[in-house]
Amino acid sequence: MKSFEVNFDGLVGPTHNYGGLSYGNVASQSNSQQGSNPREAARQGLAKMKALADMGFQQGVLAPQERPDVAALRRLGFSGSDAEVIQRAAKDAMPLLVASCSASSMWVANAATVSPSADTADGRVHFTAANLNCKYHRSIEHPTTSRVLQAMFADQQRFAHHAALPAVAQFGDEGAANHTRFCRAYGEPGVEFFVFGRSAFDTRYPAPQKYPARQTLEASQAVARLHGLTDDGVVYAQQNPAVIDQGVFHNDVIAVGNGEVLFYHEDAFLETERVLAELKDKLARRGGNFKAVCVPRAQVSVEDAVRSYLFNSQLLSRDDGSMLLIVPEECRNNERVWTYLNGLTSQGGTIAEVRVFDLKQSMQNGGGPACLRLRVALNETELAAVNPGVIMTASLYDTLTQWVDRHYRDRLSESDLADPQLLVECRTALDELTRILKLGSVYPFQLNP
Repeated sequence: MKSFEVNFDGLVGPTHNYGGLSYGNVASQSNSQQGSNPREAARQGLAKMKALADMGFQQGVLAPQERPDVAALRRLGFSGSDAEVIQRAAKDAMPLLVASCSASSMWVANAATVSPSADTADGRVHFTAANLNCKYHRSIEHPTTSRVLQAMFADQQRFAHHAALPAVAQFGDEGAANHTRFCRAYGEPGVEFFVFGRSAFDTRYPAPQKYPARQTLEASQAVARLHGLTDDGVVYAQQNPAVIDQGVFHNDVIAVGNGEVLFYHEDAFLETERVLAELKDKLARRGGNFKAVCVPRAQVSVEDAVRSYLFNSQLLSRDDGSMLLIVPEECRNNERVWTYLNGLTSQGGTIAEVRVFDLKQSMQNGGGPACLRLRVALNETELAAVNPGVIMTASLYDTLTQWVDRHYRDRLSESDLADPQLLVECRTALDELTRILKLGSVYPFQLNP
């Protein structure tokens, strides 16, 4: 039976703005309060989805969240009609309104952690929505994320869904941004790689000094248990605290893996030699041949990696066994990074080609190609059980592009978030989107009209 890695990309929401909400994310903070273009952002994301589908890769769409999140503002004490809640928040607590309007759910690498059926004890694909409790604006996402994922992967015989972990610091979980999987083939048992920034209970693990470590070891271990993973199919690694303090807020900003290959920066992990040896050994027991591609700091500094998002790239397997690296335009604009990539592909190794995409609207908010996609390994039967409305086709691309053009503004500033009409526009757009993607009622305004 054939198996595939399907990339489900997050569709940028109508309230895409630069709120500078993500402390520790250099791009997010440096572009704070600049004007955004939600229409262009959504179109850039759709163009990437369509291009990868045209190349023959399996591609899907993951819907955005309802924003502003009026229910979240009500829980914080704002009352009245929806319009009054928004206006009072704008007057009394603008940062809370900005947080409630965040379109950060487009970075669906943080939506959940996914384990394919070949790895799990019950032979189902398992999803655990990430609690994202390090940042308030993201911590409010997981209830809707869970409903959307359940609408996409509804067959209970093939898919298992877990609620987010407890929303406390000890179980901070950032989803697939700190998780990848190595395997000989997508349908065969693999080794799941969990990267954490700190331990909540074990003081032997050093912590960063400047920026928060968002993922805990305890959260990663809990997800592995929930998914029924075995010890011989899991490797845990600590992220280097020094690179977290340089703006590497998730592992996918400093490393990316696919198939049998890990592409990583020299400074990405603590105990790198031990981690690589464990990955190699465990994958070998499952018939795989682990390969590590290390980018030396002498050629690409951590600063260059963060600014260009070199490692927040998509590493995709092609039919001939080689790999394609999808990078943002910022990589081509960084002389040292581009020189390294040209040298890498000229060597005739596993990574054979680099393709560049313009994702400026997302990049300015601190997320690149890898942030925009949630990877789900599926066999033919499982893929056939996925809601067909979310699978990218030429027809769906055209429909979504027209939908964006009808509903999205081409300019959005912080002051615009106080306009109650923005909520009306967002709900109108999402109500239509759920029909396009055949999701049913997944948003709060649909469930509690």
